[in-house]
Amino acid sequence: MSSIIQLLPDHVANQIAAGEVVQRPASVVKELLENSVDAGATDIKLIVKDAGKTLIQVIDNGKGMDVTDARLCFERHATSKIRHAEDLFALHTKGFRGEALASIAAIAHVELKTKQDQQELGTHIIIEGSKFVSQDVAVLPKGTSFSVKNLFFNIPARRNFLKSDTVEFRHIIDEFERVALAHPGISFVLYHNGSEMFNLPSSNQRQRIVGVFGARTNEKLVPVNESTEIVQVQGFIVKPEFAKKSRGEQFFFVNNRFIKSGYLHHAIMAAYEGLLKDGCQPGYFLYLDVPPNTIDINIHPTKTEIKFDDEHALYAILRSSVKHSLGQFNVAPVLDFERDANLDTPYDYERKEAVMPMVEVDRNFNPFADDKPAKSAFGTSGGSSAPVRQFRKQERMPAWESLYTGLTPATEEFEGTDFEEDEITGSLFNENEVEQAVQTTYQIHKKYIVSPIKSGMVIIDQKRAHQRILYEQFLKNITVQHGSSQQLLFPLVLHFNKTELDLIREMKSSLENTGFVFAEVNHDHIVVSGLPVNVSESEVSILLEELINDLQQEVPDSSFSQSDSIAKSMAKSLAIKTGTLLTEKEQENMVNSLFACKEPDVSPFNKPTFITVSVEDLDKRFAV
Repeated sequence: MSSIIQLLPDHVANQIAAGEVVQRPASVVKELLENSVDAGATDIKLIVKDAGKTLIQVIDNGKGMDVTDARLCFERHATSKIRHAEDLFALHTKGFRGEALASIAAIAHVELKTKQDQQELGTHIIIEGSKFVSQDVAVLPKGTSFSVKNLFFNIPARRNFLKSDTVEFRHIIDEFERVALAHPGISFVLYHNGSEMFNLPSSNQRQRIVGVFGARTNEKLVPVNESTEIVQVQGFIVKPEFAKKSRGEQFFFVNNRFIKSGYLHHAIMAAYEGLLKDGCQPGYFLYLDVPPNTIDINIHPTKTEIKFDDEHALYAILRSSVKHSLGQFNVAPVLDFERDANLDTPYDYERKEAVMPMVEVDRNFNPFADDKPAKSAFGTSGGSSAPVRQFRKQERMPAWESLYTGLTPATEEFEGTDFEEDEITGSLFNENEVEQAVQTTYQIHKKYIVSPIKSGMVIIDQKRAHQRILYEQFLKNITVQHGSSQQLLFPLVLHFNKTELDLIREMKSSLENTGFVFAEVNHDHIVVSGLPVNVSESEVSILLEELINDLQQEVPDSSFSQSDSIAKSMAKSLAIKTGTLLTEKEQENMVNSLFACKEPDVSPFNKPTFITVSVEDLDKRFAV
């Protein structure tokens, strides 16, 4: 009987490993950028075509590789970072397992050009699906150029799982920003389809954050700096008034490596307790330096989650550091000690003893005695020479009518003058009609609207009903390309980062169909000169931020799906909230508008908008 267990061929093993290492084009970008950082590069260029599906190229001026290293870097578990198992707990570099390049070469066409500074000629290698096609010498500049073309060309099933170019490029930008923020001393440039998206020169941490997220970010930042034996914390947090609904601007870096940690995020939320609005998330860019032997990086394939030795101490230090910065820079509310200097105690009274007041009582005073005019304001009592104040009843003030005695009525001055009187006419409505007008809708707990029907009554959720009404209205305006707009006397200037502005440019035509008018869309801001009729100026910033956040979660592939997502997001943002008091007319309008919709039964998010209660159901409730 033949053996069942067999060794996998290398190219199959590499394809299986690629399933963990390379999930999408952004995974390749992350590995190549980190390799360039480990090579000591000071200038890194990232060139992307078709969101990485056609080309991902990283060019750096690092130390490069010789001929042997250039060939060995594509072998499985070939690494220069580890010699012993103990080295896993003393890592200062990004990559260390030696599986990324082998996995990438197994599922793409790879071209490597590299040269060391002391060498005259460099090495040029071409690999297609783990197969070496050619290896030549070439005249090259110092550094390395790594090109990955036609990703997943030999695994069509994996390629079909990729999202649209917009979604995949957004993931690439996320990985680019994480590496760029972790290494502000390195210059980074990003090109997509021939257009320059980012050009970040070498700078410090604050300038790098501003370069990635826009110039207006500078005024939002509050520095954090704390040094202990366990961890050194530095970086910036965002002021509470600039908190957003999304969790986009939240970055933890441990030893210059981006990580995700819900536990540390909870420490930040605890420091912001009482300073944020409901549903808002604080922004932070925190760099943590810890001894390498106190963390374990090798617990996750993407190395974005790490294990700390003493998480509880780290939690307490991080929370207190953020709280200290909020208080130190007067971001957190404090007691107001402004006072009138005239009320301060003079220094001359510092050693002066307090004088006890003398209180004496007139023992002969009788409140029930007849009122007699006092001879003097002071008198003697019991042979005492100390003056004692006598009490006397206040004289009754005259009535207020007496203030007007002797005045001539104003009407006497106009005697003989005829005044035109308004003729009392009948009511606009007949009395019978007024008596018959009965309220047909009622609001319960500022949340539900109850309206009677022939078979019983209908109970409507006002928030969901308004979402359905607005959704169909916005979707109709987008598809028909006709939406009413109100012009602003003073245009609004709103600032966004480059990623958000690209998304606004994509949905600009759809937003204009709903009623928005964009006077200008610049490289770091937009100018809004017109708004939809049911949108106020104060709601514009919040509306666009929530719309961008919703579309960033999952950008639809087709234009119709994008229009649907825009209509849903705007309806969710502008719908009346639970707890809003509605007048009788507003309630009736809500009911009529809801049942005029094409699908009044459910909200845009497939939740029921109303329920009906029949008379029979009520009778059963009262049945004995």
